[in-house]
Amino acid sequence: MKRGHDLSGVMKFATSPAWADHLRDALGDHFGLAMEEFDFEADELADIVGDHWAGVLWGCAFEDLLTRTIQPGDRNIVDDYIRRRGWNESGPTKIYLRALRSSVMSLHEVSEVEPGSGFLVRDLIRGGEPLRVSERSASQTLKQWDRIGARVVQVGGKHLLSGGVLSFTMEAAEALVADLRRSKGKRSPNTALKLNPDDLAALPALISTAWLFDVVPKTMGPASIPTLLNSDGEEVVFHRVRFPFARGVTQALVGERLDTVPTLQRETTHFWNWLGEKPDGKARSTGRMAWGVTMANGTPVLGNVELKGR
Repeated sequence: MKRGHDLSGVMKFATSPAWADHLRDALGDHFGLAMEEFDFEADELADIVGDHWAGVLWGCAFEDLLTRTIQPGDRNIVDDYIRRRGWNESGPTKIYLRALRSSVMSLHEVSEVEPGSGFLVRDLIRGGEPLRVSERSASQTLKQWDRIGARVVQVGGKHLLSGGVLSFTMEAAEALVADLRRSKGKRSPNTALKLNPDDLAALPALISTAWLFDVVPKTMGPASIPTLLNSDGEEVVFHRVRFPFARGVTQALVGERLDTVPTLQRETTHFWNWLGEKPDGKARSTGRMAWGVTMANGTPVLGNVELKGR
């Protein structure tokens, strides 16, 4: 959990008879769908994603519990803990607990990293202006444009990250935001999502689930993944390169330039095939999995160029 804020007391309190069932519910909400989909048990999680990430995921579920209001009686574990055990906690810890109680987990984009000091985070789900986060340790490892699932907690006029911080791949982050937009009928990527209280309450478990659905299949895959080779006998490595346009450049101008490249063949108004040389003879068999795309006349397709957006 967050360095400088000892939450061991409330963690122990969460396992007491009054709150143990609710902690199990939170853990089930965060892990349950992935456990069912990929057929593993809770005690196997650390073996699959590693001890560090298993601890982070537990922390995400625990912090989620701190924000929940339990019926009947509008009970909350932070309020209950401070009322019963607050005498044994420092003032800063109680302030931090109350800040966590009212926090929201979301998906953020990192920018303007200052190692040892902090960075900006922009909420990719709820929108709004970027916030400056004061963070020494995370600022040493996070990089420009990283995506993280995290809570930004405001304490004493500063914004801090809580302990549950999940690192997302770019693809997993984009897929999560796209799914949320579709569920809310929002097509434009520039339109902020307006989430109601039920949506916000469901976000933490959704973020953990999205992270698990991205990571678990990769770690639970076959022990020996077959090597895929192209027609030249070289290993296939899939990748994508993005080229930003200079100011004032239009798609029509770019298309005209691409049409002058002999190895590029236009298929549609926005799509070109990058063609290689047609092989002279039959490809040599390597006894391994081979992959390739060719035109109708046998000319190999080395890649594609596509114009998207503005």
